[in-house]
Amino acid sequence: MKAIVIIALLHIGLASVNAQNTKDKEMTISYIKTNVGEIAVYQKIVKGTTPVIFLHGVYYDSNLWNYYTSRITDRTVITVDMPHHGKSKSIEKKKWIMDDCASMLLEILDTLNYDKVYGIGHSWGSMTLLRAAVKSPEKFKSLGFCNMPVSKGKFGKKMQFGFVHTLLPFRSYYAKQVSKSMFSKESRKEKPELAEYLELSLARLSKKEIRRTDKAVISKVDDGNQYVSKLKTPALALKGDKDYVKTLKKIETTIVSGKHTSPLEQPEEVMKFIEQVFQLQ
Repeated sequence: MKAIVIIALLHIGLASVNAQNTKDKEMTISYIKTNVGEIAVYQKIVKGTTPVIFLHGVYYDSNLWNYYTSRITDRTVITVDMPHHGKSKSIEKKKWIMDDCASMLLEILDTLNYDKVYGIGHSWGSMTLLRAAVKSPEKFKSLGFCNMPVSKGKFGKKMQFGFVHTLLPFRSYYAKQVSKSMFSKESRKEKPELAEYLELSLARLSKKEIRRTDKAVISKVDDGNQYVSKLKTPALALKGDKDYVKTLKKIETTIVSGKHTSPLEQPEEVMKFIEQVFQLQ
């Protein structure tokens, strides 16, 4: 019975613990060829509006944003399965880096023929938006960075993840350790289904896909502070009060209860944050 419940959570995409999380039936999928490979892109189109695009963090997929895409009905919404995640499994470039993710996003926007969008990201998704906006600021109206790391990957981080990856054959144990980084102790106690959802998300990734993503996004990532200093697009940030990422000095930051996955831990607060991003000029 427990397995059935967990599978159901993965199917609908958990963004809170109520029935509002059912994936929006109006979202349509297309596959877009990019520099890293074929990327799954979902859209719910409202003609004549400036779209908002959502990018998820590591180990999740586009379902991370289901709660938000169902709530936003007055504009086009776009979600993306990042490389190796969700249905974006046809990744041809073996040694992609964060800069490739930024180029990938810009290629997606060009293919969809959107001149300008709002961007909302979680962790890796925020890192991608930041770099893309520095490359092509004219493409973005405003940005919302949730739980965005900016520190450069260093040798110590590489060694740390080298050790952590030895636990990958023990997937359930590995997921439990990851959940401690993603969710606060209070969240894990009050909403144990969050950890179960993360475990099922991880189960959809191979060991090779996890190692490749961790290398590009965490252990060998370049310094994000250089992009923050160059950013011209209006932006806001949000992070958990127990999050391991640093508070950005140059971007107004909202602090909410929780750790590193605020879109799941505090959906109502993140929804308010998104609405504030829409108001930026």
